[in-house]
Amino acid sequence: MPVIKPTCIQDLKLRVNIVDVVSRTVTLRKAGGRFKGLCPFHNEKTPSFHVDPDKGFFKCFGCGKAGDIITFVRETEQLNFTEAVEAIGQRYGVPIEYEEGRGGPTREERSLRQEIFELHELATEHYHQALRANSEIGAFMRTYWQEKRRFGMEVAEEFKIGAAAPFDDGLAALLIKRQFSEEALRQCGLFFIREDALMTVGALRPRFRGRLMIPIRDHQGRVVAFTARQTDLTPGDDPAREAKYVNSPETPIFTKGNLLFNLDRARTAVGEKQPFVMVEGQLDAIRCWSVGLKAAVAPQGTSITEPQLILLRRYAQQIECFFDSDGAGQKAALRLLPMALKAGLEVRFLTLAGAGKIDPDLLFLEQGLPAYERLRASSQSAMAFACRAHLPTPASATAEQKARAAQAVFELVATSESAVARSEFLNECAARLQLPPAALQKDFAAYLQRSPGTPAQAAAAAAPATSAIRNISPEHNLLWLVLHFESLGKPLCQAFPHEWIDTNQIAGRLLHRFLGEIQHDDWPGRDQLDTLLETPEERTLVASLLFDTPEIEAPAKHAAQGLQQLRTRALEPVLRKIELDLATLNADSPLSASSLFKQRQDLQRQLRQPLGLPGAD
Repeated sequence: MPVIKPTCIQDLKLRVNIVDVVSRTVTLRKAGGRFKGLCPFHNEKTPSFHVDPDKGFFKCFGCGKAGDIITFVRETEQLNFTEAVEAIGQRYGVPIEYEEGRGGPTREERSLRQEIFELHELATEHYHQALRANSEIGAFMRTYWQEKRRFGMEVAEEFKIGAAAPFDDGLAALLIKRQFSEEALRQCGLFFIREDALMTVGALRPRFRGRLMIPIRDHQGRVVAFTARQTDLTPGDDPAREAKYVNSPETPIFTKGNLLFNLDRARTAVGEKQPFVMVEGQLDAIRCWSVGLKAAVAPQGTSITEPQLILLRRYAQQIECFFDSDGAGQKAALRLLPMALKAGLEVRFLTLAGAGKIDPDLLFLEQGLPAYERLRASSQSAMAFACRAHLPTPASATAEQKARAAQAVFELVATSESAVARSEFLNECAARLQLPPAALQKDFAAYLQRSPGTPAQAAAAAAPATSAIRNISPEHNLLWLVLHFESLGKPLCQAFPHEWIDTNQIAGRLLHRFLGEIQHDDWPGRDQLDTLLETPEERTLVASLLFDTPEIEAPAKHAAQGLQQLRTRALEPVLRKIELDLATLNADSPLSASSLFKQRQDLQRQLRQPLGLPGAD
């Protein structure tokens, strides 16, 4: 693998603002001199993820993840170090230079994921040009798009809508010509390939034929899959001929339940007054976008998952659901509710009073953006929707029917981790089910006792740790001091035997390595440590330690305390061993009593002697 020049990595970190990098994935809000947001590495409802633009580091005080721009891109995009540096350089216009004049990785050296990303971008452009082409297929698909689906070509351009011919249209030949690897061609999901087939054009049978192609992008805007809409051109021998929509299979870059269509655009449109609007299908979301409702997203089908809702929660706390008013849409809404409450999302359901079956695509096509405002005016809360779904006519319902509806609602209420929210939900349900609030509260308490697996009340959010000296290990504390007070390095090197350091822990290995570099005058400085860090765990620890601003006086005094801890830990076991030897000493023992007494005396003197740092400020 080509080696990127250290000076290039330093330049990258200086020129690229970490806030810009993180904001592609996390919604950040200013908090003093830093920025805060919901951590992308674990599920949380209260922001504990901090970004310091001056230092160029991020740190989550909830899960402990920390690092710089390279670490963030590596972790969120599953890239190796070189790929992450190259991706950042490409996005922010920083040229990447390699050691020994190498111009970058060969195609064989790229990761499979990165290769499949590139392959999908090429396929997207191939399908899109087929839609625009002055050909029979292009003309048919444009007519279908404009007259049957009633979208403009500017929308097709924005979303890179494409056309897959009913026969092999040269995509396979193009990809082979571009020298994509056999593994990428097999795993990209665009072709059917026999396991024992040689990689020739004839062996790659297109998965999508005679269909309108809708690219599916992840939240960072990268094409990861396609949804293909059936048309009259879909051939009879298509294995999925009768399916209106066919999605790409899951691949190394595409997991159906982990992304939402149009989130890459919608996440920039949400705010305090504009929540996400979840619709059922991709074309519904495109219709919303075309009339000016930019915050619309759609799952891949109606199967909504917890990861999708957790992803939304990174950017906004509210979602509005506008599903078809048929049975399938209502079932999808009821499946969504408990997951949304568990994820900490506030959900409302868009409905039109007195309306029958509502198709979002048709409604917005005919009535435009004003229809959205009317929907919001008659929207229902989560509990109102659930109560109505389980008990449409409470006034005429029997006691048994109300009890069953209440039990169904309890399952939803219990998913919330907030005691305040649960109490408010129960009060609202009591009014809508026409039940006494006290009776409902009592039955809910009994339900919780029978269901020990329900979430506990909201845990206190993890607060940022103070920047005082840490009570973890002496190696950890000394490493922190060396990083923040580099002038302590030389005195520390001379103050104690380095074998006192426990190198079985990461902090100990780093402290031993750093002091060795300082002792031999090879210390590069704390801002240029990449060449000294060997593992992701080491990078995370150093970033975490550098993130915190020191607020201690007399760092040399704290360093001396750390040295004293090291000395005590190293010498006390030896002292105990000598005392044991003295206690069990007999005439046949090869040990000398006077020698043991002298060793004990020397160790006791060492342990009593104050430790200081020669030459430290």
